[in-house]
Amino acid sequence: MDHDVKISTRITLPARLFTVRYARSGGPGGQNVNKVASKVDLRLDLDAAKEFVGESVVERLRTLFKTRLDADGHLQIVSSEHRERTRNLDAAVTRVKSIVRTALVRPKVRRATRPTRSSQERRLSEKKRRGKLKKQRTEKEED
Repeated sequence: MDHDVKISTRITLPARLFTVRYARSGGPGGQNVNKVASKVDLRLDLDAAKEFVGESVVERLRTLFKTRLDADGHLQIVSSEHRERTRNLDAAVTRVKSIVRTALVRPKVRRATRPTRSSQERRLSEKKRRGKLKKQRTEKEED
């Protein structure tokens, strides 16, 4: 890849972090499929990316997208939806941007709260109502 990938205003991943391979793509396309290597296999070196996005983001990438990691721990994106190599490369880069932006968002910390008195009362009254309803059904069946 020959250009850096801008993720946000503050984060840019240099081209040296990416490895690009091309292969023949399957699917429709006539004779073009058999002779042109248009499928793109784009890989991002996550260990080297720590320097640019931070350790926590890389860990989130590894947990959120563990099915997209190869044996070396690189994030792998494959694109073969277009007939042209450049369009597939653009699609793969767009997907990488989207994936990294997803990992940039810190998950909100959940703080345990107690149910309010009124919600507890509503829950219990609903349980009693349902119990009465079921009891009425069994009384009718015994007749």
